[in-house]
Amino acid sequence: MSQRRAITGRSQEPRQRFAEELRTLRSASGMSLRALGERLGWDWSLFGKMEKGETIGSPEVVQALDTHYGTPGLLLALWELAAGDHTQFRERYRRYMALEAEAVSLWHFAVSVLPGLLQTPGYAREVLAAGGLKGKELDQQVDARTGRRELLDGEKAPPFRTILSEAVLRTPLRDVGEWRGQLEYLADVAERSNVTVHVLLQSAGVHGLLSADVWYLLLPEGRTVAYTENGYQGELIEEPGPVVRLQKTYDTVRDLALTPAESRKFILRRLEEVTCDR
Repeated sequence: MSQRRAITGRSQEPRQRFAEELRTLRSASGMSLRALGERLGWDWSLFGKMEKGETIGSPEVVQALDTHYGTPGLLLALWELAAGDHTQFRERYRRYMALEAEAVSLWHFAVSVLPGLLQTPGYAREVLAAGGLKGKELDQQVDARTGRRELLDGEKAPPFRTILSEAVLRTPLRDVGEWRGQLEYLADVAERSNVTVHVLLQSAGVHGLLSADVWYLLLPEGRTVAYTENGYQGELIEEPGPVVRLQKTYDTVRDLALTPAESRKFILRRLEEVTCDR
């Protein structure tokens, strides 16, 4: 049997095809590896290794590249093929990340941990380490998670609203200095025009979002999708009925939360408490 001819002339081996696409996109952008690293907040050598096929990086690094190059979902799809194990990056989560990059507005509810979009490197490191990551894999995932903050930067950044359960702000890091830095960063971000932060006090009582973090994405065509996530799995919800019911629950919880001004004062009080405890 004759060998199948490649129509595009590009490699048919997934890992090399992924690396080729990365090189092609960066070349077309006219940006150096070092400039790309500075732009996205990762060590430029990581992108060099990815373009050489020495590593494929993490899903969050690839999502940042998809966003940067304006290719939502393309690089993530190639990454999944290069990874070889489709169970590593489930279809629904890959689709969610692609949709997040396209969203024109985002809403979020946090049960116990700050969303990655608002995490400092120190916070991300301690949370990920608690989940069992270590060594180079931990370093890579910390860079990947904090790199997602770029989504909220710049003039075209989408509006982002988050409701933080009081437990999020009552669960400190072991490193007091890193915890103080996280609270300072959160207080600063809460003053941005495109970011709205609410704190939901424990005294608000039982509500409909107790069991999982929830994300809502308003897409360019006007429809909204939701993504729920707990410590073990996530689910992308696109059916209008369930999404509408979740949105109504979110609105109810938001009405129970502190106003943005009151929430920032609460964060600053927590910061003052941490500072005084030193």
